[in-house]
Amino acid sequence: MSLHLTPLTDPARGPHSRRLAWLASDTGSLPVGTAFLRLFTAPGQEHLAELTLQVHPAERCRGVGSVLLDAAVAAARDNARRCVIAQAEAGSPGDHFLAARGFRKVLTLRFSRLALADVDTTALAQIIERPHPGYRLASWTGTVPDSLAQTFAAARRAMDDMPVDDTDYGTVTWDVDRVRSAARAVAQRGDQLHTVVAIAASDDSIAGFTELVVPGSGKDDAQHYGTGVLPEHRGHGLGRWMKAESVRQAHERYPNVGGLLADTADSNASMRRINDSLGYTPTHTAHQHQLDL
Repeated sequence: MSLHLTPLTDPARGPHSRRLAWLASDTGSLPVGTAFLRLFTAPGQEHLAELTLQVHPAERCRGVGSVLLDAAVAAARDNARRCVIAQAEAGSPGDHFLAARGFRKVLTLRFSRLALADVDTTALAQIIERPHPGYRLASWTGTVPDSLAQTFAAARRAMDDMPVDDTDYGTVTWDVDRVRSAARAVAQRGDQLHTVVAIAASDDSIAGFTELVVPGSGKDDAQHYGTGVLPEHRGHGLGRWMKAESVRQAHERYPNVGGLLADTADSNASMRRINDSLGYTPTHTAHQHQLDL
C-alpha cells in the first residue's frame, strides 16, 4: 500500500509537554491513520514519550500502523527519549500490534463505572457522616483557593507511590503553579474540575484529595482523576470518605451525568477495594506497553 505521511505539530504546547503528530493518507489523499507523540518536558520526565496511534479498521494489516510507529519512534529517538509508552485495550488489535512491534507490557489497568442513577444515597450518606476524628472534608470547583494552594501542592506527593508496576514513568514535581496550570487546562477545554480534600485538624494541612472532571455540557460521563492520601495519614479510611463525598456532590449537582469513570492499576488493591465498596462496576481492562529505546 502506498502511503503519504504528513508530519504535524500541535500548536497548543502545554507547560509540561508538547506533541508531534503524523497523518497517514492513501494515494487518493484519504486519511487512513494518525499518530500523536507526547514529549514530556518537565524535570523528572524528560526521558519519556507517550504514543497514541489509530488506524482505520478497514486499513489494518496493510502496514499503516507500522509506518506511523516508525515515524514516532524515530522522533522519540531524535528527541533523546529513553522510552515510549502506549496504551491499548486488552486483547484488541492495538494490544497485539504493540506486542508484535517490540513493546512489553508493563502495567494492567482496570476500568470501572458507577452509574449515578443506581447510587444508594442512604449508604453513601452513612459513609460520609461516619466520624473521622482529627479530619474534616472541604471541596472546591475549579482552581484551588489561595488559602489552600500551598498545602494542596504539598499533598500531591500522595501520588508518588501510586503503583505503576514496571513503567519507567519518572517523577512528577508539583508546586502551586503546576496545580493552578492543571486546573486552567481543564477549564480551557470547557470542563469542570471538582476537588474534595481531607484536612487534618492538627495543622489545617491537606491530608488527601480526590478529583473529578465533569464535561462542560453536564451530560455523558464524568472522569475521576487522581485520588491519594499522604502516607502519614493512611489507615483512617480517608480515601473512601473523600470519594464518597465526590460521588454525592456529582449525584446532587449533575442530574444529567450518566456515570463516573475510574481507572486503577490492577496492582492497586486499596483503590480497587474503595471503588468496589462504592458500587463501581468493572467495564474493561487495558494494558500499558513500553518500548525501551
